Amino acid sequence: MTAAPKAIKKVVIATRESRLALWQAEHVKALLESHLGWQVELLGMTTQGDQILDRSLSKVGGKGLFVKELEVALSEGRADLAVHSLKDVPMDLPTGFALACVLEREDPHDAFVSNDFPSLADLPPGAVVGTSSLRRLVLLRALRPDLKIEPLRGNLDTRLRKLDEGQYHGIVLAAAGLKRLGLGGRIRETFATRDMLPAAGQGALGIEVRSDRDDLITALATLAHRPTWLAVTAERTVSRAMGGSCSMPLAAFTSGPAQDGMVLKAVWGDPADAGTGSAAVVGKPLVHAQKTAEVATFEDAEVLGEAVAAELREGGAVWTANSGATPAA
Repeated sequence: MTAAPKAIKKVVIATRESRLALWQAEHVKALLESHLGWQVELLGMTTQGDQILDRSLSKVGGKGLFVKELEVALSEGRADLAVHSLKDVPMDLPTGFALACVLEREDPHDAFVSNDFPSLADLPPGAVVGTSSLRRLVLLRALRPDLKIEPLRGNLDTRLRKLDEGQYHGIVLAAAGLKRLGLGGRIRETFATRDMLPAAGQGALGIEVRSDRDDLITALATLAHRPTWLAVTAERTVSRAMGGSCSMPLAAFTSGPAQDGMVLKAVWGDPADAGTGSAAVVGKPLVHAQKTAEVATFEDAEVLGEAVAAELREGGAVWTANSGATPAA
């Protein structure tokens, strides 16, 4: 890593106040202090996404609700940078903001957590599984249409508490969050990507700044993990090309680099199949797409993502008005 410009002495990180968000901010704080020699303070904030827990994100504005207040702090100069779980960051940032750095990815897989059952396959018919992710919902329904899928909102600790209270037989969470908080022991099963393809950007952390902060952008670039950044760029491009909304049951994940290049897979579920509860039934089958390409630049990654999105559309995946976003041209 190269030395950062000496002009930067002290920065403030805007962060959500959940235990996981604070861990992520502290992780970045430690990197900035150890590698760049900066003084770093945290500005804890509660976002709309943290406050609205009685409705799914797709019905109240999407995952961008987790970042809007942090962006206000950046625009007002109360903070210099914000740390996000990249899967919570909208595909297109508002004018005036930039993604300055993507750090090395933690485990990107989904995890099955249960106090009574060792795996999803061991759940009895009619068992209740908690998730509010439309992606996980349609993939779970494809794996086990006999289960009852119920909404599950709240931070990681809240979700685990609801499981421990007996409200669910099992829940599905991101393995990365559990491992970062030292809770990897609660994972009963790590899903293979063939069964539960991760969300675009899952497991990666992104650092957002104002786009006019060239000093921060230059310095933070020295901390970036380029292989991760290229991979999540390809994944997020699929999501952008398909409409870019959390109202879409869409998975996109890269594996590799393989001998022949980066492998990008995507799965699309029909939004009409994303109702919860036992009354919902599977309608259209999942649409799968996969492409392999040499990816050396961000432009290469975007081309690969666009190609996979085109294959999804050819397979029958379509944007709907319920996605809450404008379809890609």
